[in-house]
Amino acid sequence: MGTAARVSAPPKKPKEDAPLGDQYAWREHRRRQSSARICVEHANAEHKQWRPLQRFLGRREHYPATHRAIAGLVSDRAAQRPTCREPRTELVPVIPMTC
Repeated sequence: MGTAARVSAPPKKPKEDAPLGDQYAWREHRRRQSSARICVEHANAEHKQWRPLQRFLGRREHYPATHRAIAGLVSDRAAQRPTCREPRTELVPVIPMTC
């Protein structure tokens, strides 16, 4: 599976005169996308908080091993960290249903 299948651009914002259903759908789509991205953004930021990676002064050929070692430490620390919330499983209607 290529990278293009996993990358998604933010949805275009509906015009001001768009129906409320479209505006709610856009807001919900953005919320879901940002919820999926925040885990990755936090993981990337956690690596950069380690002092050896903030300003690497060693030899260039030693950087991959240093990065892998720190990634292992970050992963171990994250695995020990308790999760603070349950994933949302409730269904949220995007377009109101009329019967």
